[in-house]
Amino acid sequence: MNPFLDRREAGRTLATRLGEYAKRPDVTVLALPRGGVPVGYEIARALSVPLDVFLVRKVYQPGRNVLIGTLASGGFETVDTDALAAHGIDRREAERQLARDRQELAEQERLYRGTGLAPRIDGRIIILVYDGMATGESMLGAIAAVRAMGAARVIVAVPVATPNARAIVERAADACVCLTTPEPFYRIGVWYDEFAPVSDTSVLFLLDSAARGLRSAAA
Repeated sequence: MNPFLDRREAGRTLATRLGEYAKRPDVTVLALPRGGVPVGYEIARALSVPLDVFLVRKVYQPGRNVLIGTLASGGFETVDTDALAAHGIDRREAERQLARDRQELAEQERLYRGTGLAPRIDGRIIILVYDGMATGESMLGAIAAVRAMGAARVIVAVPVATPNARAIVERAADACVCLTTPEPFYRIGVWYDEFAPVSDTSVLFLLDSAARGLRSAAA
C-alpha cells in the first residue's frame, strides 16, 4: 500500500505536523501549481490561514536540456551565467527564451489570479507546498524568490521527496516538513494511490473554496 491515498489526504497529514502555525495572522500557504494546490488547500484549511499559488518556471535552452534560469511569481528571476558559458549559449538567445517564458508565466498568473492582488510576502511566514520533490530545483527557486521578497521565515511542506532533494531544501529553508523519503524513489506519483493530473479548473475551484472558507471563519 502506498503512503498516501491522494494529494488531499497527504495535505491533511502534513497539517498535523504544522500545528504551531495555526490561526496565526502572519502565515500564508503558497502552493506550487498545479500538484501542490490540493495539498496546500488541506493545510491552509486545517490551519485557518490564507492559501495562494506561487509559480516557479525553470527555463531551458530550446532543443537542449540545459537549465539557463529560473522565473517565479513577483518578477523574481535568475540567470545561470555559468551554464551559458559552459555550453556556449549566446546571452541574446537566452534572453529570447527568458522573454517567452516570462510571457507564459504572466499568462498563468492571470489565469489563476485574474485582477486580484498577489499575496503579501514581506514580513510573513511562508509555507511553501508541493506534492513531492525529485530534484528540489523548483522548490529551491521558490525559496530564493520569497526570501528576496522579504519573507520572515520560509517553511517547506511536502509529502514525499528524495533524500537528496530533502537535504538541499533543508539547507535553504528555515524548516522542511517531509513525511517520507523513500529509497529507491522511482517517481513522485508512485507514492500515491491516486495521482491524476490536476486541472486549472480544479486549481481555481480550490483557491476560491479556500478564500470563501477563510471569510466564513472570520465572519
